[in-house]
Amino acid sequence: MNPILVEVWRGLHVESAHRGAVFACDAEGRALFEVGDVERPVFPRSAVKAIQALPLVESGAADAYGFGDRELALACASHSGEEAHVALAAAMLERAGLAGEALECGVHWPGGEAGHQLALRGGKPTALHNNCSGKHSGFLCACRHSGMTHPGYVRAEHPIQREIAACLEAVTGAPHGGQNRGVDGCSIPTYAVPLKSLALGFARMAAGKGMGATRAAAARQLLQACMAEPFLVAGTGRADTRLMELGGGRVFTKTGAEGVYCAALPELGIGIALKCDDGASRAAEAMVAAMLAKLLPKSDELADRLRRFARPALKNWNKAVVGEIRPAGPLA
Repeated sequence: MNPILVEVWRGLHVESAHRGAVFACDAEGRALFEVGDVERPVFPRSAVKAIQALPLVESGAADAYGFGDRELALACASHSGEEAHVALAAAMLERAGLAGEALECGVHWPGGEAGHQLALRGGKPTALHNNCSGKHSGFLCACRHSGMTHPGYVRAEHPIQREIAACLEAVTGAPHGGQNRGVDGCSIPTYAVPLKSLALGFARMAAGKGMGATRAAAARQLLQACMAEPFLVAGTGRADTRLMELGGGRVFTKTGAEGVYCAALPELGIGIALKCDDGASRAAEAMVAAMLAKLLPKSDELADRLRRFARPALKNWNKAVVGEIRPAGPLA
């Protein structure tokens, strides 16, 4: 059983606890921190979007369509469906001669305030509001630039998905095939791989090692775009946006569903991957912030800010503080 890594305190008592596993390493795979079962395959889901976006850059599509940091950040995003996210996804598609109808990610209401505002306007969600519409717009743009037929681009046998699986396999060093493939919420393939492999992949992305010069340049461009435009990666009040704003260009983070997180410290060439066993986002967010802080020098002001982020207060409906979330065990 994985150890308890986060506790939720109410008053003087632990009200709930979250178990998990964490691995951090350099681009050679040397372990810098390890706790829990890091060999067990997990579905990273949206946490690997920056790797999935590599073909958009490597194919020349991003340059051909004039994409900068904003578009590349959205291609790596799990966004909130706010107006800026929706408009930018539509603009990306338009540059490739497409519209929102080409998206095959499905439709859902935006979360939080964006969904409330859409409903108040009498609007209805479209595929452009899907949190993965930026990623899918990137896939479609890569297809159009490379001359691929784009209908069915979400299927595992489509050329763009085969190319993405090959990128994931090369960067992480783990097999990506039918034996470990599932289907993600947005209908594309997702592959269960060990946390050790995911951390290695993001260490390589951060350091530009273990890959050719073209891929290293693409990886650097994508991570820098996310750190430069953190709002577009997530949205108002979201953890990835807040963490990368806090990091000021020193920290890359990306959440995935069911309590998975991948992160990197590019200046140190370190990659991180973790999973909260019960899938709780609040615990995974505390885990990744605490882990990032542990990998930085204790005297670093950013480490102190990350430690505070990892201990959010619990408030009741009167806004009174009634407890807090705390890293525990090896992450304390």
